[in-house]
Amino acid sequence: MESPLTLYPELLPIGLALALGLLVGIQRGWAQRNAMDGRRFAGVRTFALVGLAGGFAGAFKGSEPVLSAVVLAASAALVLLGYWRATREGPNVSGTASMVALLTLAAGYLAGSGEGVVATVAVGLMVLVLALREQLHGWVQSLDEREVMAIARFALIALVILPLLPAEPMGPFGAWKPRQLWMVVVMVSGFSFAGYLAAKHFGATRGVLATSAAGSMVSSTAVTAGLAGQLKDASNEETPVLHAGIALASAVMFLRVMVLCAVLAPFALAPFAVIAVPGMLVSPGFAWWQFRKSSGIGGKGTGKLRNPFDLGPALWLAVLVMVTTVAARWVLEEWGDAGLAVVLAATGSVDVDSAIITMGNLPPGMIAPRLAGLILAPPVLLNTLFKAGIALTVPGRAKGWPGALALIAAALASGTSALVLLLG
Repeated sequence: MESPLTLYPELLPIGLALALGLLVGIQRGWAQRNAMDGRRFAGVRTFALVGLAGGFAGAFKGSEPVLSAVVLAASAALVLLGYWRATREGPNVSGTASMVALLTLAAGYLAGSGEGVVATVAVGLMVLVLALREQLHGWVQSLDEREVMAIARFALIALVILPLLPAEPMGPFGAWKPRQLWMVVVMVSGFSFAGYLAAKHFGATRGVLATSAAGSMVSSTAVTAGLAGQLKDASNEETPVLHAGIALASAVMFLRVMVLCAVLAPFALAPFAVIAVPGMLVSPGFAWWQFRKSSGIGGKGTGKLRNPFDLGPALWLAVLVMVTTVAARWVLEEWGDAGLAVVLAATGSVDVDSAIITMGNLPPGMIAPRLAGLILAPPVLLNTLFKAGIALTVPGRAKGWPGALALIAAALASGTSALVLLLG
């Protein structure tokens, strides 16, 4: 005996639409649980039925397009009519319930049309935003004009300028991809802004350390540039925790590249780990040393919050990326595959991941594991020294040397291991 789902395959998408509407209805019903009777725009049952109506319209858009359109239009009209009536009865009306109902109808339609994953993700995000109502309102109320302007500027460079830039190579040797270069600016300024917000919410010490660790999972170079930019205007009490953040970012970088190597180039992991582990162990020691000197130990820490959106370090790093990329392409053009180690070292000085990705894309057996580990050492070491240069030059030698010292010590530890492996 065949199941109903086999005989009527439309039932599953429609059931999903009903479930998604019910999920939204539960959240809205709980949020409005204290509202007076007759003052609610819609409850659990209404949102479930809205999702069901959307699912019905989506499931039969091909076989019964007129009926599907009528159900969809009528449901949307009822939502709009309900909002109009609510505005007539009271001066303080929120458009959230009406918008949520329309989005639930749209999600149901997607689910009924077979786009269940998109519909589920959309409803999940919508319920999350609705559940964070108090937190979002509190955060918005805490913003000042400078922070709102910083958000607007970041939106400009990340959501407007970045998509408009060409992705095709250009410039000397075709080494520059404008969109990729601008992504460096977006990442550095984004981490700087995230660090500002984290410091404001968690306090200077915890905010800097949390942002450094999280940001280094993507780019320790961007994190170092952002922290170095903050060091320029930091007081003597604030600098230790910024140096701790730089050292912590270095430790996370060593761990990240070993994980990446295990995934993309596992044949090189064992010798590469011998080189990377010493640097990874040295960095947390320097981070703890600087953290002990900060005023925030045992508490959130204090400190003056600086400009939340400083483009200077980001643009400076982008220029360095342009220079090193051209140098790497020139080496490859002059010496070909024989200059592989030099190319990886040059590109890895700014982006270690690119060197590991390049190694992982080589044909199997082309390079022995020990040699592969040694070839991956220069990118990591040069990247660490490159970040030490950032830590020294951006804020000035007087303020930047402790963070640079942590990076130099990590590079020396890993460099010594690489030399032992080379001579062994």
